[in-house]
Amino acid sequence: MSNIKLGSWQRRLRERYGSWAVVTGASSGIGRAIAFRLAEAGLNLVLVARSQAALEEMAEDLTAQHGIDVEVVRLDLALESAVETLAATTRDLDIGLLVAAAGFGTSGQFLHSRLEQEMEMLNVNCRSLLGLSWHFGRRFAKRGRGGIVLMSSIVGFQGMPFAAHYAATKAYVQTLAEALNVELAPLGVDAIASAPGPTNSSFAHRAGMQMGKALSPDEVAEATLKALGRQSTVLPGFLSKLLVYSLALLPRWARVRIMGSVMHGMTKHQQGKNLGVARVK
Repeated sequence: MSNIKLGSWQRRLRERYGSWAVVTGASSGIGRAIAFRLAEAGLNLVLVARSQAALEEMAEDLTAQHGIDVEVVRLDLALESAVETLAATTRDLDIGLLVAAAGFGTSGQFLHSRLEQEMEMLNVNCRSLLGLSWHFGRRFAKRGRGGIVLMSSIVGFQGMPFAAHYAATKAYVQTLAEALNVELAPLGVDAIASAPGPTNSSFAHRAGMQMGKALSPDEVAEATLKALGRQSTVLPGFLSKLLVYSLALLPRWARVRIMGSVMHGMTKHQQGKNLGVARVK
């Protein structure tokens, strides 16, 4: 264990969820930030991503800094066998927390996209997330406690022109988390949707989006973990709250058009080019 002074919310994480957590999309962005926060709290980690080198470097740093155990799983969650593979890998570990932070985003005009990539995004953002939530949800219910963190987005609260399918996948995540929060609570299992606004990570760059003011992954990580077990949805940061609440009273069609205008401004430099794609390593 490190000598970092823990806050009450960090102590609660270990007391509530036990000694091991699984973090997907752990090699970069929000997943990486959450992994470091969990390590500070003393949780052992199973780090899941496609980049073996990045995961191994993280594992070395986390073990040295915090004295925790770290398991590295190089895995592409777009594969149909991914959930089964991760379930088998973690069978003998006392997992108490799942953080499904792996993500795949596209931006630009829908008809200019490649169907193969859109199907791959569906597998990563929805299919694998569904399988992991089901598998670990059953494990957590059996042990009588656990937590599930699903990464939604403010784009999931309405349609989003110029990021149409990505927003649709986040709407799936949002509604699934809201329902699981109610269903699993009597079984001792917490579920939360974290719906950040624009976040300053490599995601936007790889998706071909240009953003101004944005959250840091650390801000999203701390707000999410603090809210786990206390809220069904968290909107990390002032900007996320402002964007959601300012649109909440408008009719849905108006929200779609406004958000479409925002996204069009972030992707207009793509006109005449290939669709932007962001994939967590």
